[in-house]
Amino acid sequence: MAIYASTSRTAGLALVLLLPLSSALADTAFSRIERGRYLVAAGDCAACHTADGGKPFAGGRAIPTPFGKIYSTNITPDKATGIGSWSDQDFYRAMHEGIRRDGDHLYPAFPYPWFTKLTPDDVGAIKTYLNTLTPVRQQTPQPELPWPMSWRGSVAAWNRLFFHEGTFQPQAGKSEAWNRGAYLVQGAGHCAACHTAKNALGGTDQDRRLAGGDAGEHWYAPALTSNLQSGLGKWTEQDIVAYLKTGSTGKTAAAGPMAEVIKNSTQYLSDSDLHAIAVYLKDLPGEPVENDQRAANASAKAISHGGGLYIDNCAGCHMQNGGGQPNVFPSLRASSLVQSQKPDSLIRVILGGARKPVTPARATGLAMPAFDTKLSDAEVADLVSFIRNAWGNHAPPTDADTVAAVRKAVGKPGG
Repeated sequence: MAIYASTSRTAGLALVLLLPLSSALADTAFSRIERGRYLVAAGDCAACHTADGGKPFAGGRAIPTPFGKIYSTNITPDKATGIGSWSDQDFYRAMHEGIRRDGDHLYPAFPYPWFTKLTPDDVGAIKTYLNTLTPVRQQTPQPELPWPMSWRGSVAAWNRLFFHEGTFQPQAGKSEAWNRGAYLVQGAGHCAACHTAKNALGGTDQDRRLAGGDAGEHWYAPALTSNLQSGLGKWTEQDIVAYLKTGSTGKTAAAGPMAEVIKNSTQYLSDSDLHAIAVYLKDLPGEPVENDQRAANASAKAISHGGGLYIDNCAGCHMQNGGGQPNVFPSLRASSLVQSQKPDSLIRVILGGARKPVTPARATGLAMPAFDTKLSDAEVADLVSFIRNAWGNHAPPTDADTVAAVRKAVGKPGG
C-alpha cells in the first residue's frame, strides 16, 4: 500500500507538472495556426485558390494571362490532389523558389516572385494552417497554354531573367513600421503583381515599381507611389488605412479586383499592419505629373457631349462637381483611378457597374448600376474623356475603339 501510495503521488505530481507544459504546447500550436490563418488572409490566397461556387482553397479557378489560362491548384490537405503529402520543405520550396513537389516549375501566375520574401517561419505557419483545412478531392485542370509556355521547363529561362529569389531583408535607417510595411507589400501582399507594369514576357518593370499596371481582364491598377495625379500623393496615411479596412474613403471606393482584395484580405489585417503599409507606401517617390498633350487636344465636341451625358447619368450620385458623397458615392475629382494611365477600369465600371466590398465598417455594400445597354461605345468614350478632364482632372481621352475592345473582352452587350 505504501508503495502504491508513493507511486500514485509520483504520478500525480508528474501529471501536475505536465499539465502546464501541455497547455503551453497547445497554446503555441494554436497561435501558430492563427498566425498562418492571418498570413493566408494577408496573401489573399482564397481569391485565386477558390473557384466560383467551389470549395474553399480547392483550386480550379481560371487565371487569365496574356498567354492563356492557368488554373489555381488545390491547397487543401488532400493527399491525392492537394498538398496533404507535401512536407514543410516541399511547401517552402514552392513558396520560395517556385518549384513543385515533383520538381517541376510553377508558373509565375502563382506569386512566388513575391512570396520568396516571406521568412521560413511565416511560410511554416501558413502550411500549419492549411493542414487544418478540410481535405477536398479535386484535380486541377491542365493549363491552356501554347508551346513553349505549355512546357514548364521554359519557366527556368523566365526565372533567370525576372525572378530574384531571397527573403526580405530589413532596410537599415528605416523605422520598424516602414520595414513591416515593406515586408507585407513586397511579400505576402504581392502588390506589385498588379500595380507594376509588365513587359511582353510578363516580367515586372523594376524601374516603374508600383507605378501602376495591368491587373488583368481590362482592370488597370493605379499607382501606389506618391504621384499627385495618378497615385497616393494626395492621400494621408489615415486615408490608406481606411481604404484597406473599409473599401472606401472620402476620395474613392474600391471596385473590381481591389474590392475582392479588401473583402478577402486587407479588412482582416491589424490596424498596426495597415498603418505600417501606409507608412511604407507614403515613402515611395512618385513620378512627375506629366501634362499629356492628348488631353489638351481632346475634341471640345466630345468633351461637351460627355459633360451632358454626365449630367444625365452620373450627377445624381457623384454630384455635378464630381465630388460625390463621402463614404457613400465616391468622388471622381482628383481620383487616382480616374486619372490612371489607362482608362480601362473606369470603362469597366461604367459598362458593368460595381459594388463596394462589404466590411463591418461599411456594411451596406452600395452598388452602381451598369450602363452597358444604355450607352454606346462612342457615348462611353465621350463620358470617360469628360470625367478624366473635368474638375481639375487631367488624363488622356479615350475613343470608341478602346471602349469596344473592353466591351468585347468582358462580354457586355451594346455598341
